[in-house]
Amino acid sequence: MELLKIVRRRSFLSEVVYTALNLALVTAVVVVIRATESPWPALGLVLLSKWRVLAVRPRYWFVNVQANLVDYIVGVSAVVLMYGTYLSLASSTQKVFILGLLAVLYAAWLLFLKPRSKRIYVAMQAGVALFAGFGALFTFAYVLPASIVVLITWLIGYGTARHVLSSYEETHILFLSLIWGVVLAEIGWLAYHWTVAYTPLGIQSIIFPRIALSVFCIGFILHRAYDSYYHHQRIRGNDIILPILFGVSIIVVLPVLLNILGANMTVGL
Repeated sequence: MELLKIVRRRSFLSEVVYTALNLALVTAVVVVIRATESPWPALGLVLLSKWRVLAVRPRYWFVNVQANLVDYIVGVSAVVLMYGTYLSLASSTQKVFILGLLAVLYAAWLLFLKPRSKRIYVAMQAGVALFAGFGALFTFAYVLPASIVVLITWLIGYGTARHVLSSYEETHILFLSLIWGVVLAEIGWLAYHWTVAYTPLGIQSIIFPRIALSVFCIGFILHRAYDSYYHHQRIRGNDIILPILFGVSIIVVLPVLLNILGANMTVGL
């Protein structure tokens, strides 16, 4: 009994330390961005927090980096979105609100979603990385060369697909991940030349690219189709009809409604 009490005490203490360190990371990222007015120190903090990925023999580095790509994508995206908010022309109150919201979402990722390993949570992790990655990238894509944008979209596609497929007994993970990466790279190239962005919460100086919603919906539909095929050796209509309706409503119907209601949108070419 004493041993069980000690184990429980250590487990509770480790949970407290883990929570405190992650909250400290989120707080430090926000403070550093505001203090330095640069994203690079904050990105350094995020990458430094992943030191355990490289705390192994060098031959395992590539494998560990691949396994943690989704976490890298979300962390970097959080910093980029926070920095974009700080640079915006929004009022101080609006900036504080958006930065606080992003900080809470990043903390929720670190504390609640990232540690989970069930298949449904793994799919949610990939979805968050896909949405946040494209949102952050196309917020600043206009200052980047097209080749860099295409490369990053390919990396996001490869990383998210690999993350999801690793939770299944899939023998063609590399091939399927590369295909999804190529598909997103092509979509990224098109989006680089024609981007539509929303102004969330009516804050005109804050924009969020529609492409993030579009690729999230496409990814969601494909995941449900793959899951149906994996379990039934065919894609059942009942398994994908709702995801398709959801995706179409977001990709097609939502922009129409926004136009009718007075389009909180910005179009960039």
